[in-house]
Amino acid sequence: MFHVKQVPDEFRDAVQSLFAVREPLAQQYHDFLATAGVERGVVGPREVDRLWERHILNSAAIESVIDDSMTVVDVGSGGGLPGIPLAIARPDLSVTLVEPMLRRTEFMEECQQESGLAIRIVRGRAEDANVLKQAGGADVATSRAVAPLLKLLRWSLPLVRPGGEVIAIKGASVHDEIARDAKGFKKLGVVDGEVQQCGSDILETPTTVVRIRKANRQRRRTEQNRN
Repeated sequence: MFHVKQVPDEFRDAVQSLFAVREPLAQQYHDFLATAGVERGVVGPREVDRLWERHILNSAAIESVIDDSMTVVDVGSGGGLPGIPLAIARPDLSVTLVEPMLRRTEFMEECQQESGLAIRIVRGRAEDANVLKQAGGADVATSRAVAPLLKLLRWSLPLVRPGGEVIAIKGASVHDEIARDAKGFKKLGVVDGEVQQCGSDILETPTTVVRIRKANRQRRRTEQNRN
């Protein structure tokens, strides 16, 4: 990898706040997205000028709602978002990236080799048996712009341990998605959910996430017995 462009002044404080001494790794990832990522169709050329604000910082900001030393599975990582920025910002996390497309997994594997990041990359769909075997039982499942909420939960919840969470980056329509899909949540073993803003103190546009908690076995069985 080679250096492309310094962090713009308007993002420097946020970059330093989120990545601290690992800022060079974040810069390296930015540069790789801006070059190889565009060449291989992982990101569009129009996104290059927005990589810091719209993609990298937006992804890394969710670290504030993940507890220490958690295992994280990132569903539909694409070019590594939000998983790679999250892994850079939080080296205490154990991050597995799940992506079905070969060219994208190859891109992430090359990024991992160049950076030395301690991440795992699993090729497959979240619902595949091999993915469940390799990445299941996680404390947290993350995602970004993967699917409508109910479909996303069907893919993500089986990868999360009882009592774990799905933390999905969503847009302004998330409240509409929750209202539309609320009836389907209980059938999937959802206990509760909430919408939060991450990075409000450092980002001009905070990251919106929906946090969905999976029932633990004991509670779910009790509820089923009552019904």
